[in-house]
Amino acid sequence: MARIIDYSLNPAPQHVVMEAVEITTFRLRGCSVEEFIVANVEVDAWLRRQPGFRSRRIMEQADGSVADVLVWAAVSDGRAAADGLMDELADSPVHDLIDQRTVCWSVSPVRHSVG
Repeated sequence: MARIIDYSLNPAPQHVVMEAVEITTFRLRGCSVEEFIVANVEVDAWLRRQPGFRSRRIMEQADGSVADVLVWAAVSDGRAAADGLMDELADSPVHDLIDQRTVCWSVSPVRHSVG
């Protein structure tokens, strides 16, 4: 079962729109990170069409888990896309490559940025 963490307990004032970072960590089932990345072609194309999408990075961590990091214009954009992904791409083979019991997902407002 996926763990969803909401770090926005102290949200910014409503008039302030903050960039947000979505971080999902998980383990793969029966494939390499390279195979997982190839399987994400459809997801990448879908993400590029989503309002507020800025960038995506997929990393393999030292313990073998995967971190999928997305940058959004606002927390609301990231949350809306996460809901849409599960609806619009529910049949994507990508979901079968992820051990769903290991998924940890969060989307949080950026409080400081350099560069």
